[in-house]
Amino acid sequence: MPLELEEFALQRTLGTGSFGRVLLAQHRQTGAFYALKKLRKSEVIRLKQVEHTNSERSLLGRARGHPFLAQLQATGQDRAHLYLLLEYVGGGELFSLLRKVKTLPVFVAQFYAAQVVLAFEHLHAQDILYRDLKPENILLSAEGNVKLVDFGFAKVVRDQTWTLCGTPDYLAPEIILGTGYGRAVDWWALGILVYEMLAGFPPFYHESHMKLYDNILHADVRFAPSFDALARDLVLRLTDKNPALRLGVLAGGIEDIKRHPWFQDVDWDRLLALQVRPPYRPRLAGAGDCSNFDCYPEETPEEAAQALSALDGYSAQYLESLFPDF
Repeated sequence: MPLELEEFALQRTLGTGSFGRVLLAQHRQTGAFYALKKLRKSEVIRLKQVEHTNSERSLLGRARGHPFLAQLQATGQDRAHLYLLLEYVGGGELFSLLRKVKTLPVFVAQFYAAQVVLAFEHLHAQDILYRDLKPENILLSAEGNVKLVDFGFAKVVRDQTWTLCGTPDYLAPEIILGTGYGRAVDWWALGILVYEMLAGFPPFYHESHMKLYDNILHADVRFAPSFDALARDLVLRLTDKNPALRLGVLAGGIEDIKRHPWFQDVDWDRLLALQVRPPYRPRLAGAGDCSNFDCYPEETPEEAAQALSALDGYSAQYLESLFPDF
């Protein structure tokens, strides 16, 4: 659906990134709230991310209808920016929740991990790798269910790909080695997420990226004595350094993960149908409450002018041709 920007009142910034920002937007006629992802064309072009950006728009379209994936509502563009209008997920980032509570109870971590499994099941069935699982990309709905956001690194991969991308703490060994990889990298990332939710930090963390990568390639995952035993087994099987031996890509596929004893209490059909009560409900004063998001500086007039001037020399027709589906 084409986006008519004048139909929306743009409010505060919910998040920022390399290419732009995400804004809270309210539809003037209906009063409904949305998240508007606003990307600077100049940065997308400068950082050679045109293909990734077009892919994000395409893959968000293919995510429609799944309860644990952010839903794309409309897209548009002007001379300086690209726009993705998404459903507003007001509960904030899982990252923010972890920052407050440090670690999650086992049953809470199990609930979030199970919803991620179902999101990945939907994506992998369409040969889509997500490739950027991390607490910052997991939002919580008003009811407390998971919504995966940011498909900037998602890609259709039917066999293997070799692109180095993702968040350092969550990179699988085969991504670092550049040996080619498939959907096993998403299951590795799930193992890292389960560990971080229960321990409060990722298993291979180091301030130096070189040492971090060395840990990922060579170090064993270490667990505190209090770490849940079944979760420990799941993490170890998801983070096998040999992707061919990793849970999720063996003969049983995703069913091996769903049948793992750590998930024994999960009713997968009821969970997918949103019939399981979430263990935590975010505090929200109303539909447009954005108190669960950090505060960010708003775009200045100078920054807006720079976004335009950076495109001097590009014709309007050329810029539109780069992003035909927006």
